[in-house]
Amino acid sequence: MDNLEKYPQLVPVFQDIENIIGKDSYDMWLRPAHFEYNATALVICLPNQFWGNTIRERYETIIRDAFLKHLGTQITVEYKIEAPEETPTITSAQDVFSATAVTEQPAVVKINPFASRLNSSYTFENFIESPSNRFAYKAAEAVAHKLGARENNPLVIYSSPGLGKTHLLHAIGNQILKDNPSAKVLYMSGEEFVSEYIEALQSKTPESFRKKYRSLDCFLMDDIQFVSGKEACTIEFFNTFNALFESKKQIVLSSDRTPQQLEWDERLSSRLLSGITTEIKRPNLETRIAILRQKRDSINFDIGDDVLAFIAEGIHTNVRELEGSLFRLVAYCGMHSVTPSIAIAKELLADILIYNNTSSVNINTIKKIVGKHFNIKMEDFNSKRKTQSVAWPRQIAMFLTTDLTDLSLPEIGREFNRDHSTVVHARDTVKEKIEKDPFFAAEINQIILDIKAVDNK
Repeated sequence: MDNLEKYPQLVPVFQDIENIIGKDSYDMWLRPAHFEYNATALVICLPNQFWGNTIRERYETIIRDAFLKHLGTQITVEYKIEAPEETPTITSAQDVFSATAVTEQPAVVKINPFASRLNSSYTFENFIESPSNRFAYKAAEAVAHKLGARENNPLVIYSSPGLGKTHLLHAIGNQILKDNPSAKVLYMSGEEFVSEYIEALQSKTPESFRKKYRSLDCFLMDDIQFVSGKEACTIEFFNTFNALFESKKQIVLSSDRTPQQLEWDERLSSRLLSGITTEIKRPNLETRIAILRQKRDSINFDIGDDVLAFIAEGIHTNVRELEGSLFRLVAYCGMHSVTPSIAIAKELLADILIYNNTSSVNINTIKKIVGKHFNIKMEDFNSKRKTQSVAWPRQIAMFLTTDLTDLSLPEIGREFNRDHSTVVHARDTVKEKIEKDPFFAAEINQIILDIKAVDNK
Protein backbone atom coordinates (compact mmCIF):
# COMPACT_ATOMS: atom_id res chain seq x y z
CA MET A 1 0.00 0.00 0.00
CA ASP A 2 1.48 3.33 -1.07
CA ASN A 3 5.12 3.65 0.07
CA LEU A 4 4.77 1.51 3.17
CA GLU A 5 6.56 -1.64 1.99
CA LYS A 6 9.26 -1.12 4.64
CA TYR A 7 6.66 -0.68 7.37
CA PRO A 8 4.02 -3.43 7.12
CA GLN A 9 2.84 -2.62 10.64
CA LEU A 10 1.60 0.73 9.32
CA VAL A 11 -0.69 -0.71 6.64
CA PRO A 12 -3.75 -1.08 8.93
CA VAL A 13 -3.04 2.39 10.35
CA PHE A 14 -3.20 4.03 6.95
CA GLN A 15 -6.14 1.90 5.86
CA ASP A 16 -8.04 3.31 8.83
CA ILE A 17 -6.96 6.85 7.91
CA GLU A 18 -8.23 6.29 4.36
CA ASN A 19 -11.58 5.06 5.70
CA ILE A 20 -11.94 8.16 7.85
CA ILE A 21 -10.97 10.89 5.37
CA GLY A 22 -12.33 9.15 2.26
CA LYS A 23 -10.63 7.62 -0.75
CA ASP A 24 -10.63 10.81 -2.86
CA SER A 25 -8.92 12.90 -0.17
CA TYR A 26 -6.48 10.11 0.63
CA ASP A 27 -5.55 9.61 -3.02
CA MET A 28 -4.93 13.32 -3.48
CA TRP A 29 -2.94 14.17 -0.35
CA LEU A 30 -1.45 11.05 1.29
CA ARG A 31 -1.05 8.34 -1.33
CA PRO A 32 1.62 10.29 -3.31
CA ALA A 33 3.67 10.96 -0.15
CA HIS A 34 6.68 8.97 1.05
CA PHE A 35 6.90 7.96 4.70
CA GLU A 36 9.73 7.31 7.12
CA TYR A 37 8.91 5.89 10.53
CA ASN A 38 10.55 5.06 13.83
CA ALA A 39 8.96 4.22 17.15
CA THR A 40 8.09 7.83 18.01
CA ALA A 41 8.00 9.85 14.79
CA LEU A 42 6.44 9.73 11.35
CA VAL A 43 8.23 11.73 8.64
CA ILE A 44 6.07 12.69 5.66
CA CYS A 45 8.17 13.52 2.60
CA LEU A 46 6.41 15.89 0.23
CA PRO A 47 7.03 17.73 -3.06
CA ASN A 48 6.15 21.23 -1.83
CA GLN A 49 5.24 23.40 1.13
CA PHE A 50 1.56 23.74 0.33
CA TRP A 51 1.12 19.98 0.40
CA GLY A 52 2.50 19.78 3.91
CA ASN A 53 0.42 22.70 5.10
CA THR A 54 -2.75 20.98 3.90
CA ILE A 55 -1.95 17.66 5.61
CA ARG A 56 -0.99 19.41 8.83
CA GLU A 57 -4.16 21.46 9.05
CA ARG A 58 -6.67 18.88 7.82
CA TYR A 59 -5.37 15.42 8.67
CA GLU A 60 -2.59 15.44 11.26
CA THR A 61 -4.92 14.90 14.21
CA ILE A 62 -6.51 11.95 12.42
CA ILE A 63 -3.05 10.49 11.67
CA ARG A 64 -1.97 10.77 15.30
CA ASP A 65 -5.21 9.23 16.56
CA ALA A 66 -4.86 6.31 14.15
CA PHE A 67 -1.32 5.56 15.40
CA LEU A 68 -2.52 5.75 19.00
CA LYS A 69 -5.46 3.45 18.26
CA HIS A 70 -3.58 0.75 16.31
CA LEU A 71 -0.06 0.89 17.76
CA GLY A 72 -0.68 2.42 21.18
CA THR A 73 1.94 5.06 20.35
CA GLN A 74 1.72 8.82 20.68
CA ILE A 75 3.82 10.01 17.73
CA THR A 76 5.18 13.30 16.50
CA VAL A 77 4.72 14.22 12.85
CA GLU A 78 7.54 15.74 10.82
CA TYR A 79 7.35 17.20 7.30
CA LYS A 80 10.25 17.15 4.87
CA ILE A 81 10.23 18.95 1.55
CA GLU A 82 12.08 16.66 -0.85
CA ALA A 83 12.93 19.39 -3.35
CA PRO A 84 12.95 23.10 -2.42
CA GLU A 85 10.77 25.15 -4.70
CA GLU A 86 9.26 28.59 -4.94
CA THR A 87 5.54 28.72 -4.43
CA PRO A 88 4.56 32.37 -4.92
CA THR A 89 0.86 31.76 -4.55
CA ILE A 90 1.22 30.84 -0.87
CA THR A 91 0.83 34.12 0.94
CA SER A 92 0.60 33.24 4.63
CA ALA A 93 3.28 34.78 6.78
CA GLN A 94 2.50 32.05 9.32
CA ASP A 95 3.53 29.19 7.03
CA VAL A 96 5.89 27.18 9.23
CA PHE A 97 7.27 24.92 6.52
CA SER A 98 10.67 25.31 4.95
CA ALA A 99 12.90 23.20 2.73
CA THR A 100 14.00 21.25 5.81
CA ALA A 101 12.03 19.04 8.17
CA VAL A 102 9.75 20.77 10.65
CA THR A 103 8.79 18.91 13.79
CA GLU A 104 5.45 19.48 15.50
CA GLN A 105 5.32 19.42 19.28
CA PRO A 106 3.79 16.17 20.53
CA ALA A 107 0.20 16.44 21.68
CA VAL A 108 -0.73 15.54 25.23
CA VAL A 109 -1.55 11.86 25.52
CA LYS A 110 -5.28 11.41 25.76
CA ILE A 111 -6.63 10.16 29.08
CA ASN A 112 -9.98 9.48 27.46
CA PRO A 113 -9.97 5.75 26.54
CA PHE A 114 -12.47 6.21 23.72
CA ALA A 115 -11.09 6.66 20.23
CA SER A 116 -13.44 9.46 19.28
CA ARG A 117 -12.12 9.62 15.71
CA LEU A 118 -13.20 13.22 15.50
CA ASN A 119 -11.78 15.49 12.83
CA SER A 120 -10.57 18.56 14.69
CA SER A 121 -11.03 20.74 11.60
CA TYR A 122 -14.81 20.26 11.78
CA THR A 123 -16.05 22.81 14.31
CA PHE A 124 -19.02 25.11 14.75
CA GLU A 125 -16.76 28.08 14.13
CA ASN A 126 -15.88 27.03 10.59
CA PHE A 127 -19.34 25.79 9.61
CA ILE A 128 -21.02 28.25 7.24
CA GLU A 129 -24.49 28.90 8.64
CA SER A 130 -27.15 29.71 6.05
CA PRO A 131 -30.93 29.45 5.57
CA SER A 132 -30.46 25.95 4.13
CA ASN A 133 -28.91 24.58 7.33
CA ARG A 134 -29.75 27.06 10.09
CA PHE A 135 -32.16 24.87 12.06
CA ALA A 136 -29.78 21.89 11.97
CA TYR A 137 -26.88 24.13 13.03
CA LYS A 138 -28.78 25.63 15.98
CA ALA A 139 -30.03 22.22 17.07
CA ALA A 140 -26.48 20.82 16.97
CA GLU A 141 -25.20 23.73 19.06
CA ALA A 142 -27.97 23.16 21.61
CA VAL A 143 -27.06 19.47 21.86
CA ALA A 144 -23.36 20.20 22.40
CA HIS A 145 -24.06 22.60 25.26
CA LYS A 146 -26.88 20.65 26.91
CA LEU A 147 -26.19 16.94 26.61
CA GLY A 148 -29.10 14.56 26.93
CA ALA A 149 -31.77 17.24 27.33
CA ARG A 150 -35.10 15.63 26.57
CA GLU A 151 -36.12 18.27 24.03
CA ASN A 152 -32.98 17.67 21.96
CA ASN A 153 -32.63 13.90 22.25
CA PRO A 154 -32.25 12.24 19.84
CA LEU A 155 -31.11 14.69 17.18
CA VAL A 156 -31.56 13.29 13.66
CA ILE A 157 -30.08 15.25 10.75
CA TYR A 158 -30.91 14.13 7.23
CA SER A 159 -29.98 15.38 3.77
CA SER A 160 -28.54 14.36 0.44
CA PRO A 161 -24.86 13.37 0.66
CA GLY A 162 -22.21 16.03 1.12
CA LEU A 163 -24.23 18.90 2.59
CA GLY A 164 -22.67 19.10 6.05
CA LYS A 165 -24.18 16.35 8.21
CA THR A 166 -20.80 14.84 9.05
CA HIS A 167 -19.34 18.28 9.79
CA LEU A 168 -22.07 18.95 12.36
CA LEU A 169 -21.61 15.56 14.02
CA HIS A 170 -17.89 16.17 14.40
CA ALA A 171 -18.54 19.74 15.58
CA ILE A 172 -20.81 18.43 18.34
CA GLY A 173 -18.19 15.94 19.48
CA ASN A 174 -15.36 18.48 19.36
CA GLN A 175 -17.36 21.01 21.36
CA ILE A 176 -18.29 18.43 24.00
CA LEU A 177 -14.67 17.39 24.47
CA LYS A 178 -13.58 21.03 24.53
CA ASP A 179 -16.00 21.67 27.41
CA ASN A 180 -15.33 18.34 29.12
CA PRO A 181 -12.20 16.44 27.96
CA SER A 182 -13.15 13.36 29.97
CA ALA A 183 -16.55 12.95 28.32
CA LYS A 184 -17.09 9.61 26.62
CA VAL A 185 -17.81 10.59 23.04
CA LEU A 186 -17.78 8.16 20.14
CA TYR A 187 -18.24 8.94 16.45
CA MET A 188 -18.69 6.17 13.91
CA SER A 189 -20.57 5.33 10.74
CA GLY A 190 -23.51 2.96 10.52
CA GLU A 191 -21.41 0.70 8.34
CA GLU A 192 -18.72 0.49 11.01
CA PHE A 193 -21.34 -0.28 13.66
CA VAL A 194 -22.61 -3.21 11.60
CA SER A 195 -19.08 -4.49 10.95
CA GLU A 196 -18.09 -4.24 14.60
CA TYR A 197 -21.25 -6.02 15.74
CA ILE A 198 -20.63 -8.90 13.33
CA GLU A 199 -17.04 -9.18 14.60
CA ALA A 200 -18.33 -9.25 18.20
CA LEU A 201 -20.67 -12.12 17.36
CA GLN A 202 -17.93 -14.04 15.56
CA SER A 203 -15.50 -13.58 18.46
CA LYS A 204 -18.27 -14.32 20.99
CA THR A 205 -17.81 -10.95 22.74
CA PRO A 206 -21.26 -9.34 22.39
CA GLU A 207 -21.30 -8.24 26.04
CA SER A 208 -18.08 -6.31 25.60
CA PHE A 209 -19.59 -4.68 22.52
CA ARG A 210 -22.72 -3.66 24.44
CA LYS A 211 -20.76 -2.36 27.41
CA LYS A 212 -18.67 -0.14 25.17
CA TYR A 213 -21.64 1.59 23.55
CA ARG A 214 -23.93 1.79 26.53
CA SER A 215 -21.34 3.56 28.68
CA LEU A 216 -21.13 6.56 26.34
CA ASP A 217 -22.08 10.14 27.18
CA CYS A 218 -22.68 10.94 23.52
CA PHE A 219 -23.08 8.55 20.61
CA LEU A 220 -22.61 10.10 17.16
CA MET A 221 -23.59 7.78 14.31
CA ASP A 222 -23.23 8.85 10.70
CA ASP A 223 -25.25 7.28 7.87
CA ILE A 224 -27.62 5.17 9.94
CA GLN A 225 -29.27 3.96 6.74
CA PHE A 226 -26.55 1.28 6.60
CA VAL A 227 -28.05 -0.34 9.72
CA SER A 228 -31.51 -0.47 8.18
CA GLY A 229 -32.51 -3.82 6.69
CA LYS A 230 -30.05 -5.85 8.79
CA GLU A 231 -32.38 -7.40 11.35
CA ALA A 232 -29.94 -8.47 14.06
CA CYS A 233 -27.99 -5.20 13.84
CA THR A 234 -31.20 -3.19 13.92
CA ILE A 235 -32.30 -4.95 17.11
CA GLU A 236 -28.91 -4.34 18.73
CA PHE A 237 -28.98 -0.70 17.66
CA PHE A 238 -32.52 -0.33 19.07
CA ASN A 239 -31.43 -1.81 22.41
CA THR A 240 -28.34 0.42 22.51
CA PHE A 241 -30.49 3.41 21.63
CA ASN A 242 -32.94 2.62 24.44
CA ALA A 243 -30.19 2.10 27.01
CA LEU A 244 -28.60 5.45 26.22
CA PHE A 245 -31.91 7.26 25.94
CA GLU A 246 -33.19 5.97 29.29
CA SER A 247 -29.89 6.97 30.90
CA LYS A 248 -30.34 10.48 29.48
CA LYS A 249 -27.25 10.17 27.32
CA GLN A 250 -27.08 12.06 24.05
CA ILE A 251 -27.74 10.41 20.70
CA VAL A 252 -27.04 12.18 17.41
CA LEU A 253 -27.73 10.45 14.11
CA SER A 254 -27.43 11.35 10.46
CA SER A 255 -29.07 9.80 7.43
CA ASP A 256 -29.55 10.35 3.72
CA ARG A 257 -33.33 10.03 4.19
CA THR A 258 -36.02 10.77 6.76
CA PRO A 259 -36.64 8.34 9.65
CA GLN A 260 -39.96 7.38 8.02
CA GLN A 261 -38.11 6.34 4.85
CA LEU A 262 -35.68 4.03 6.65
CA GLU A 263 -38.22 1.18 6.75
CA TRP A 264 -37.55 0.37 10.39
CA ASP A 265 -40.22 -1.02 12.66
CA GLU A 266 -42.65 1.36 14.28
CA ARG A 267 -40.94 1.27 17.70
CA LEU A 268 -37.59 2.49 16.41
CA SER A 269 -39.13 5.01 14.01
CA SER A 270 -41.16 6.53 16.84
CA ARG A 271 -38.01 6.73 18.99
CA LEU A 272 -36.14 8.58 16.26
CA LEU A 273 -39.02 10.99 15.81
CA SER A 274 -39.35 11.71 19.54
CA GLY A 275 -36.59 14.32 19.55
CA ILE A 276 -35.55 16.78 16.83
CA THR A 277 -35.50 15.80 13.17
CA THR A 278 -34.07 18.40 10.82
CA GLU A 279 -33.10 18.58 7.16
CA ILE A 280 -30.12 20.27 5.52
CA LYS A 281 -30.97 21.54 2.05
CA ARG A 282 -28.69 22.46 -0.82
CA PRO A 283 -26.89 25.79 -0.27
CA ASN A 284 -27.71 28.75 -2.47
CA LEU A 285 -25.11 30.53 -4.59
CA GLU A 286 -24.16 33.06 -1.90
CA THR A 287 -23.59 30.27 0.63
CA ARG A 288 -21.51 28.26 -1.82
CA ILE A 289 -19.28 31.28 -2.45
CA ALA A 290 -18.95 31.86 1.31
CA ILE A 291 -17.92 28.23 1.81
CA LEU A 292 -15.24 28.52 -0.86
CA ARG A 293 -13.96 31.80 0.59
CA GLN A 294 -13.63 30.25 4.03
CA LYS A 295 -11.74 27.25 2.66
CA ARG A 296 -9.48 29.52 0.62
CA ASP A 297 -8.67 31.62 3.69
CA SER A 298 -8.08 28.55 5.87
CA ILE A 299 -5.38 27.24 3.52
CA ASN A 300 -3.89 30.68 2.77
CA PHE A 301 -3.92 30.26 -0.98
CA ASP A 302 -4.36 33.20 -3.33
CA ILE A 303 -7.53 32.64 -5.39
CA GLY A 304 -9.64 35.54 -6.63
CA ASP A 305 -13.30 35.89 -5.75
CA ASP A 306 -14.12 35.80 -9.45
CA VAL A 307 -12.71 32.27 -9.73
CA LEU A 308 -14.55 31.17 -6.58
CA ALA A 309 -17.80 32.56 -7.96
CA PHE A 310 -17.24 30.71 -11.21
CA ILE A 311 -16.78 27.41 -9.35
CA ALA A 312 -19.78 28.08 -7.09
CA GLU A 313 -21.98 28.79 -10.11
CA GLY A 314 -21.02 25.50 -11.71
CA ILE A 315 -21.41 23.19 -8.70
CA HIS A 316 -24.90 22.91 -7.24
CA THR A 317 -24.96 19.42 -5.77
CA ASN A 318 -23.14 19.37 -2.46
CA VAL A 319 -20.52 20.99 -0.26
CA ARG A 320 -18.14 18.03 -0.45
CA GLU A 321 -17.91 18.32 -4.23
CA LEU A 322 -17.54 22.08 -3.92
CA GLU A 323 -14.60 21.80 -1.52
CA GLY A 324 -13.08 18.94 -3.49
CA SER A 325 -13.10 21.08 -6.62
CA LEU A 326 -11.33 23.90 -4.80
CA PHE A 327 -8.60 21.61 -3.45
CA ARG A 328 -8.20 20.07 -6.88
CA LEU A 329 -7.63 23.51 -8.39
CA VAL A 330 -5.31 24.54 -5.56
CA ALA A 331 -3.23 21.36 -5.88
CA TYR A 332 -2.87 21.83 -9.63
CA CYS A 333 -1.91 25.51 -9.39
CA GLY A 334 0.43 24.84 -6.48
CA MET A 335 2.29 22.10 -8.30
CA HIS A 336 2.60 24.15 -11.50
CA SER A 337 3.24 27.49 -9.75
CA VAL A 338 0.48 29.27 -11.68
CA THR A 339 -2.18 31.69 -10.51
CA PRO A 340 -5.73 30.23 -10.47
CA SER A 341 -7.99 31.68 -13.15
CA ILE A 342 -11.40 30.99 -14.60
CA ALA A 343 -9.78 29.55 -17.73
CA ILE A 344 -7.75 27.05 -15.69
CA ALA A 345 -10.75 26.17 -13.50
CA LYS A 346 -12.95 25.67 -16.54
CA GLU A 347 -10.50 23.24 -18.13
CA LEU A 348 -9.47 21.41 -14.96
CA LEU A 349 -13.01 20.97 -13.59
CA ALA A 350 -14.79 20.40 -16.89
CA ASP A 351 -15.96 16.95 -15.77
CA ILE A 352 -17.93 18.29 -12.80
CA LEU A 353 -18.92 21.88 -13.58
CA ILE A 354 -22.53 22.13 -14.70
CA TYR A 355 -23.90 25.25 -16.28
CA ASN A 356 -27.47 25.41 -17.40
CA ASN A 357 -27.75 26.25 -21.09
CA THR A 358 -24.06 27.03 -21.43
CA SER A 359 -24.33 26.66 -25.19
CA SER A 360 -27.21 29.11 -25.36
CA VAL A 361 -25.29 32.16 -24.10
CA ASN A 362 -26.66 34.91 -26.28
CA ILE A 363 -24.10 36.59 -28.50
CA ASN A 364 -25.97 39.87 -28.14
CA THR A 365 -25.50 39.58 -24.37
CA ILE A 366 -21.76 39.26 -24.93
CA LYS A 367 -21.74 42.33 -27.16
CA LYS A 368 -23.91 44.28 -24.72
CA ILE A 369 -21.72 43.55 -21.66
CA VAL A 370 -18.43 44.11 -23.52
CA GLY A 371 -19.81 47.30 -25.09
CA LYS A 372 -20.88 48.58 -21.69
CA HIS A 373 -17.50 47.73 -20.19
CA PHE A 374 -15.56 49.58 -22.94
CA ASN A 375 -18.17 52.23 -23.63
CA ILE A 376 -18.85 51.41 -27.29
CA LYS A 377 -22.16 50.94 -29.11
CA MET A 378 -23.68 47.65 -30.27
CA GLU A 379 -23.35 48.63 -33.93
CA ASP A 380 -19.60 49.20 -33.48
CA PHE A 381 -19.05 45.43 -33.26
CA ASN A 382 -20.16 44.97 -36.85
CA SER A 383 -18.83 48.23 -38.26
CA LYS A 384 -15.73 48.73 -40.42
CA ARG A 385 -14.12 50.98 -37.83
CA LYS A 386 -10.57 49.88 -36.96
CA THR A 387 -9.59 52.37 -34.28
CA GLN A 388 -8.07 50.76 -31.18
CA SER A 389 -10.97 51.93 -28.99
CA VAL A 390 -13.35 49.77 -31.10
CA ALA A 391 -11.11 47.04 -32.53
CA TRP A 392 -9.86 45.83 -29.12
CA PRO A 393 -13.33 45.41 -27.52
CA ARG A 394 -14.45 43.70 -30.74
CA GLN A 395 -11.58 41.20 -30.44
CA ILE A 396 -12.49 40.54 -26.80
CA ALA A 397 -16.12 39.94 -27.78
CA MET A 398 -15.00 37.48 -30.47
CA PHE A 399 -12.79 35.65 -27.98
CA LEU A 400 -15.64 35.40 -25.47
CA THR A 401 -18.00 34.13 -28.15
CA THR A 402 -15.58 31.31 -28.99
CA ASP A 403 -15.33 30.51 -25.28
CA LEU A 404 -18.95 30.80 -24.19
CA THR A 405 -20.92 29.50 -27.18
CA ASP A 406 -20.91 26.50 -29.49
CA LEU A 407 -20.86 28.62 -32.63
CA SER A 408 -18.34 27.69 -35.30
CA LEU A 409 -15.63 30.14 -36.35
CA PRO A 410 -17.40 31.03 -39.62
CA GLU A 411 -20.67 31.57 -37.71
CA ILE A 412 -18.92 33.86 -35.25
CA GLY A 413 -17.32 35.74 -38.12
CA ARG A 414 -20.74 36.39 -39.66
CA GLU A 415 -22.03 37.69 -36.33
CA PHE A 416 -19.26 40.33 -36.41
CA ASN A 417 -19.29 40.90 -40.18
CA ARG A 418 -15.78 39.35 -40.44
CA ASP A 419 -14.29 36.17 -41.82
CA HIS A 420 -13.22 33.24 -39.65
CA SER A 421 -9.49 34.07 -39.92
CA THR A 422 -10.17 37.39 -38.18
CA VAL A 423 -11.93 35.48 -35.38
CA VAL A 424 -8.93 33.15 -35.00
CA HIS A 425 -6.57 36.13 -34.79
CA ALA A 426 -8.77 37.84 -32.19
CA ARG A 427 -9.09 34.65 -30.13
CA ASP A 428 -5.34 34.01 -30.07
CA THR A 429 -4.44 37.65 -29.37
CA VAL A 430 -6.76 37.94 -26.38
CA LYS A 431 -5.80 34.51 -25.05
CA GLU A 432 -2.10 35.42 -25.16
CA LYS A 433 -2.70 38.62 -23.20
CA ILE A 434 -4.75 36.72 -20.61
CA GLU A 435 -1.87 34.31 -20.06
CA LYS A 436 0.71 37.09 -19.70
CA ASP A 437 -1.26 39.75 -17.81
CA PRO A 438 -3.00 38.67 -14.56
CA PHE A 439 -4.77 42.03 -14.25
CA PHE A 440 -6.25 41.66 -17.70
CA ALA A 441 -7.19 38.03 -16.87
CA ALA A 442 -9.09 39.29 -13.83
CA GLU A 443 -10.83 41.88 -16.01
CA ILE A 444 -11.94 39.18 -18.48
CA ASN A 445 -13.09 36.96 -15.62
CA GLN A 446 -15.32 39.74 -14.34
CA ILE A 447 -16.80 40.30 -17.81
CA ILE A 448 -17.57 36.56 -18.04
CA LEU A 449 -19.36 36.66 -14.68
CA ASP A 450 -21.37 39.72 -15.80
CA ILE A 451 -22.38 37.93 -19.01
CA LYS A 452 -23.49 34.81 -17.12
CA ALA A 453 -25.38 36.90 -14.56
CA VAL A 454 -27.39 38.58 -17.34
CA ASP A 455 -27.86 35.44 -19.42
CA ASN A 456 -29.12 33.34 -16.50
CA LYS A 457 -31.88 35.77 -15.57
